[in-house]
Amino acid sequence: MGPMTQFAARFLHALAAAVGRLPWAWRNRLGDAVAVLWRALDARESRVARRNLALAYPELEPAARDRLHLAILRSTARQALETLCFWTRPHAENLALLREMHGVELFDTALACGRGVIVAAPHYGNWELLNQWLATRTELAILYRPPESKIGEAFLQRVRADDGGRVTQVRAEGSAVRRLFKLLQGGGVVGILPDQQPKAGDGAFAPFFGKPALTMTLLPRLAARTGAVVLLAYCERLAPQPGAPAFALRIEAAPVEIAASDPGVGAAALNAAVERIARRDPAQYQWTYKRYTLRPPGSGEDNPYRDLERH
Repeated sequence: MGPMTQFAARFLHALAAAVGRLPWAWRNRLGDAVAVLWRALDARESRVARRNLALAYPELEPAARDRLHLAILRSTARQALETLCFWTRPHAENLALLREMHGVELFDTALACGRGVIVAAPHYGNWELLNQWLATRTELAILYRPPESKIGEAFLQRVRADDGGRVTQVRAEGSAVRRLFKLLQGGGVVGILPDQQPKAGDGAFAPFFGKPALTMTLLPRLAARTGAVVLLAYCERLAPQPGAPAFALRIEAAPVEIAASDPGVGAAALNAAVERIARRDPAQYQWTYKRYTLRPPGSGEDNPYRDLERH
């Protein structure tokens, strides 16, 4: 990347660090204010979250859905500000916010068996904190979808790096499959966000909150071909705190069906596992993401977010 791109990335990092130095109570109030502003302006985040709730929770009464909508926006805004803090503070300070640990022995056992480990980390709680915890235990490769902006990518490369060089970021593109396959065969650890919509033709439709969603088949294929252990992991935000947030690290064994030879079966098992986690506290799930944009061929369904677009 060119010097101007790197300069811009450093400038963004400095801005993020300035936000990261604010007292936690101030960040919480700022996040709550952003959520209220999103609602007042009917911002993209507000529109998409409201549509997703209509799709995923059609049984909710309007008043209950409205309360959940506000809780989602507050959680999303707070999570964004938390992440700026986590990206720019010493990792040891961030990890001190993990007040509970569950399932660590599953990770250590999987790591010791030498078959490779796939960590499926849904967009729930704070996944950036999870990345930092994983880096304290082992070297790992993180699959990511690069942003369209070169400056944005340079910024992510900068903030997701760790001091020990134990985190490798792998772009989700053609060579990624071969690279991840080789890493897992060598007993390595790979982190994947399993609930991003892949490109058309790169996944399978499987139920997610009762509605077909195009789902990645990369993770099930890697698990089936390498025999790697698949674990679900997330850092769940505990009850609201007056100051610094507190988190619980949770690691769980994934359903064996995720590694089925039929990628459609694996995708269905993966979605069911992510849905179960998201239902623990729906406000902590990333409902501001357009999960159902692509519809099954021949279904006659249209993109459910099309009418939300503003030009």
